[in-house]
Amino acid sequence: MIDHLRQKGLGVDPICRVLELSPSTYFARRKRAKSACRLRDETLMPLIEEIHAESGGTYGTRRITRALRRKGVVVARCTVERLMAELGLEGVIRGRRRRTTVPEPSAPRPPDLVDRDFTASRPDQLWVADMTYVRTWSGWAYVAFVLDVYSRMIVGWQVANHMRTELPLDALEMALWRRRIKKDSGLIHHSDRGSQYVSIRYTDRLADIGASASVGSVADSYDNAMAEALNGTFKAELIEMQGLWKDIDQVERAIFQWITWYNEERLHSALDYVPPAEYEEAFWRTQEQTPQSA
Repeated sequence: MIDHLRQKGLGVDPICRVLELSPSTYFARRKRAKSACRLRDETLMPLIEEIHAESGGTYGTRRITRALRRKGVVVARCTVERLMAELGLEGVIRGRRRRTTVPEPSAPRPPDLVDRDFTASRPDQLWVADMTYVRTWSGWAYVAFVLDVYSRMIVGWQVANHMRTELPLDALEMALWRRRIKKDSGLIHHSDRGSQYVSIRYTDRLADIGASASVGSVADSYDNAMAEALNGTFKAELIEMQGLWKDIDQVERAIFQWITWYNEERLHSALDYVPPAEYEEAFWRTQEQTPQSA
């Protein structure tokens, strides 16, 4: 406290008078050798600052603790919380979002094959899809994501200045190409009841590859909770962190960089704090080691 106030140009004597402390006590403490606890704190603080900066200022106490442990630094979460407060660091807090898909009651609706059970036993077993928005100086930018439920990997995405079916359809095409989905792979594709996702063009494309279309039956956020959560993370960790955006091109470049970090480096609590790419690699290694039945 006293050292902090001194940096602002205040003298020790007046500070001590206000705090009802003896100046001699303050100077005696400064001459005292640092404790082992304080020395460890001073070792941890630059590591915490580095991890926080590498995350783009998004990591909070929990993820920084996990990131330190992945580096071989064993530290209690309460210690990280205390040091982050001392450093003036904090993670992002996700806010609310507006809906970007409009239910189409007249369109044929696929069944709800998920029933709010967002679990999968392998990659490309269940994908969830949704859209969100970004405000820019030149207008609105709309973003469509496709997420693999097993690994939380963002497998497809697209950015446009409209919300027509072409936007989520382009994101789907990217996901199909990147994951090399073959016909009748057993994939389930889940979305909300938005008109874009129940359109004939979208459902026909899923049928072309033998994927099973699934649409939430109740039409609230819980029916597509995992995709909604991704939108919230995207907004909190990228869009709201960097303030106002110039145009759609700037948004698209930033999204590409963020998705690369999200898939390759971001620690996910649902994956025991490993990145999606690492989680999938572990799955495929396990498959290679498992003896094949005759």
